[in-house]
Amino acid sequence: MDTQHDIALTHAPARIPGPVPPSGVLHAVIPHTSRFTIVGNHLAQHAELSLVAIGIGVHIQSLPAGAEVGIKTLAARFPEGEVKIASALRELEAHGYLHRTRVRLTRGRVATRTVFCNQPGAVPVMPAVRAVPVVAAVPVVGPAVRNPGPTPALVREHIRVPELPAPVREPTAVPEPTAAPEPIRVPEPTPVPEPVPAPEAPYAPVRLPSRTAPKQPRRPLPHPHALTPELRQTASALLADLRRHAEELVLSEEDVEELVPGVAAWLERDATTDAIRHALTTDLPHPLKHPARLLKHRLTVLLPPPLPGLHALAPPRRAPVTPFQTCEDCDRAFRSHHPGHCRDCRAGRWEAA
Repeated sequence: MDTQHDIALTHAPARIPGPVPPSGVLHAVIPHTSRFTIVGNHLAQHAELSLVAIGIGVHIQSLPAGAEVGIKTLAARFPEGEVKIASALRELEAHGYLHRTRVRLTRGRVATRTVFCNQPGAVPVMPAVRAVPVVAAVPVVGPAVRNPGPTPALVREHIRVPELPAPVREPTAVPEPTAAPEPIRVPEPTPVPEPVPAPEAPYAPVRLPSRTAPKQPRRPLPHPHALTPELRQTASALLADLRRHAEELVLSEEDVEELVPGVAAWLERDATTDAIRHALTTDLPHPLKHPARLLKHRLTVLLPPPLPGLHALAPPRRAPVTPFQTCEDCDRAFRSHHPGHCRDCRAGRWEAA
């Protein structure tokens, strides 16, 4: 019973002034003299931002102006990936800490301008421009220069001016009249030459085919010249019997009625039932989701031509050949349908006559 149990801290660190809380974090506050950034508690203790967004916001606020703060740059600097960093930047942008705008540059280029606000809502979105103090007002003589755009907002800085000693006035000194300063003429602005348009290419640009080009219409199912009852019955029986040869080809009555004209067209062209069955049941895909569509496609694409007739299969007739004859005078061979004399002997007989 003489042992004392105290859950409080037995002693506080010597360097931490002030009262020490019984639990929680202790702050060892040492004033910074260089390399520090002032961060508001509205960002460091934000109730809706994630810890990654708060850390990236503090990191961006500590960077100098002009530093790269893109997603790839931050991903190369920190172990977090690009997806998490992009999500954190969107959080900062949604709560007004970050502003990203597209700016069009020369030659048609586009860049992203990023502005970070340490106090959301207190600073305009456009980057502030420091005002240059004016020493004296100088009258301007010359044509007025048009204002190229709206004047950006100015942020005044508090400049401490050292106090100067008061001038000593001499009672006998009389100030001499000074001549008025002559106005300074501002030279007229030189006209900017207009850009010369680039010459057009001598050839027409090549247009790539569109990925969404219209597809060719499908060929219709073939039909016979005359769908007789015999052809209809044979075609219906063949289609209904396909499931005996391939379990995947289970057709409904509506599918059979739709495919009967295609099978009848094959039968009309003297295709045997075995040939039709082999064409419809060979090399079926697995799994087969739409058997009726597959049979319709095969009946349309694999339709054989009609059988040729007997006259088309007959061998071609050869041209008649003129036989050889032997000349009766010189025994020379020559072609002729009748026996007699060759060309030279006939010419000699004509000359003699």
